[in-house]
Amino acid sequence: MSQSVPGLLNISDEFISRPASRHPEKLAILGSERELTYAQLENEVNRVAQALRESGCAPRDRVLIALPDSAEFIATFFGAVKIGAISVPVNSMAREADYHHYVRDSGARFAIVHVETYTAFRLAAEHSALDRTVVAGSMHRIDPANQGVAVRWEDWLPETPRDVTTQPTTPDDPAFFLYTSGTGGPAKAAVHCHKDMLATSHGFAQGVLGLRPDDRTFSVSKLFFAYGLGNGMYFPFSVGAGTLLYPDRPRPDRIAEFVARHRPTVFFSVPTFYAALLREFDAGCAMDFSSVRVAVSAGETLPAEIFERFRDRFGLEILDGIGSTEMLHMYLSSRSGQARPGTCGVPVPGCKAEILDAQRNAVSDGDIGDLWVSGGGMFTEYWNSRERSEARKKGEWFDTGDKFFRDADDLYHYCGRSDDMMKVSGMWVSPSEVENALLGHPAVAECAVVGRPDPLGLVQPVAFVVLRSGVTAPGGGLDSELHGWLHTRLVGFKCPQEFHVVSELPKTPTGKIQRFRLRQR
Repeated sequence: MSQSVPGLLNISDEFISRPASRHPEKLAILGSERELTYAQLENEVNRVAQALRESGCAPRDRVLIALPDSAEFIATFFGAVKIGAISVPVNSMAREADYHHYVRDSGARFAIVHVETYTAFRLAAEHSALDRTVVAGSMHRIDPANQGVAVRWEDWLPETPRDVTTQPTTPDDPAFFLYTSGTGGPAKAAVHCHKDMLATSHGFAQGVLGLRPDDRTFSVSKLFFAYGLGNGMYFPFSVGAGTLLYPDRPRPDRIAEFVARHRPTVFFSVPTFYAALLREFDAGCAMDFSSVRVAVSAGETLPAEIFERFRDRFGLEILDGIGSTEMLHMYLSSRSGQARPGTCGVPVPGCKAEILDAQRNAVSDGDIGDLWVSGGGMFTEYWNSRERSEARKKGEWFDTGDKFFRDADDLYHYCGRSDDMMKVSGMWVSPSEVENALLGHPAVAECAVVGRPDPLGLVQPVAFVVLRSGVTAPGGGLDSELHGWLHTRLVGFKCPQEFHVVSELPKTPTGKIQRFRLRQR
């Protein structure tokens, strides 16, 4: 599946102006407090673009965006790139120290933040090179003494916007930064170009999902994540579909009510949230997924237990896949009607994948190795980090940092992050394999398995378990109960001897389990 890319390309024209010219009265944004047609959304994009230009924003200036999922987020993102600036969306629920890092590292001159974020953001703004901070939302919630140099969104935008001339950009010009969530150390920004969104829309949204103009997409993952940015913004816009936006923190009961009310046709989430939905359903929460034709999972491998339980309860097979901030979206994915529990499917159209050993030689089918990928929406570099860029990128190939094996049917199986894999008795152990077996136990809601050295310095698997609601540790002792359960499903060296019941597992904002924190306990 090939795709021609024009010599000049600006994603604001591609994803906003083009659909607005074709179907101006069709709803682009639904579900939020402000529903907008494509024509109205284009008008909002032009207002932001005009305001940025009149504020002195120049091509390649960075515009930091700390907004919830909203029309303001989308208008700011595309308004900035329309004039050749670089959009930098970041977590709108982060801490003050995070904003210090984002502002300093990106070198942003402009920041658009939500009123609920401004308290944490204000000190970062005052000790930075920002020329302008704009606050969206009701400013009466801010103490005037703490307003600083911020201006109100309503006062900043022009009342009567003009058509704004699009900056002529090339497919390879930088368009946006996306900060990786990371498992340690400061977050780093992956630099993405205008062509990258076209590649992932063509390869995954259209090539895998078959997204249609009559679809309504809904993403539990937020727009400031690479996964959510495609799911909830440019994927639906690429085919003239509508997106359902939910600005608040996702809770399974509220998301269930939102889905029943707004009836999305394509539903995106992460494994931990699918598990949370199942727990709510089993506890008696009413759920209606009858409108959904495709359910998608990413972020971490989807356990076979969750896949099967969701299919049994709602009649939906979840398409599991894997992607990254660096690749912008999915590079491996299952296909509708062909999803096999426990696998990530095959390469997405436009992407290639290889499993290599430490010497970068291809491994045999069934053997675990390092996954390298190419194509798709691969990033240009890590901002301000040539050394990191050179370590992860080799020509057209990117080292994902994940361990995989490919089976005889050419399906790819995720085994864990490279630094999460364990060698026990000289053999590789995949945390996800042990976790999937544990999830089959009726008492286990969530779990994570890590490798820790024993008193002799030998690495042994250790399990951390969250029990299902209303369940207490089995009467004969948790360790012996779960150890016996695993021994009927796994070879002995893979079975943990040590189990810990915890109230919750440490996770990144994207829902990935932070196993490094568990290793430190």
